[in-house]
Amino acid sequence: MERYGAIGEASAALGVSITTLRRWEREGKLLPERTAGGQRRYDLAKLKPELFRAAPQDRTTIAYARVSRHDQKDDLERQKQVLELYCARQGWACEVIADLGSGMHYHKKGVQRLLNAIIAGDVGRLLITHTGRLLRFGAEPVFAICEAKNVEVVILNQGEDTTVEEDLAGDVLAIITVCSARLYGSRSRKNQKLIDGVKKAVEEAQTC
Repeated sequence: MERYGAIGEASAALGVSITTLRRWEREGKLLPERTAGGQRRYDLAKLKPELFRAAPQDRTTIAYARVSRHDQKDDLERQKQVLELYCARQGWACEVIADLGSGMHYHKKGVQRLLNAIIAGDVGRLLITHTGRLLRFGAEPVFAICEAKNVEVVILNQGEDTTVEEDLAGDVLAIITVCSARLYGSRSRKNQKLIDGVKKAVEEAQTC
């Protein structure tokens, strides 16, 4: 496709009438360039940039899976299998990136690797089972980066995800474990007593 088009092509690309384009020109909202013969030429790459970006299939499809706790390793394998099977059915070759850890922050190795690949322009498609599997909070900025980099985001939402309460309980427990270890020392009785108390409260909350 040619980058510069006549007024009819610009009209079709934007989904507005030629009359509207001429009015926008008079109002200074959208100014076309002119040929030597005085004909209007619109920069279609600015009007419809997605038509000129690399197609997602020309770049890598990454499937991302995550669980919060070590006792959820079976669920991590299930996520990976669901993602791989979906890609196979679509005919997509994919690379699976997996993390085991809290969804509260961006510091996990897998997330960092994923973000670096997206920013580098190497990723054309991102696949996850649920939004919360990427990040419990803060996934929106990642999706905004994907949009800016023309990365297609596919969220499967297949099966039942762990509840928000279960995931938050695991994250809170991890945070308290780290903070109490720093405050009291990792081997102190006071630290262990606090951790045991938190674990008991978490277990009781999950059975309610």
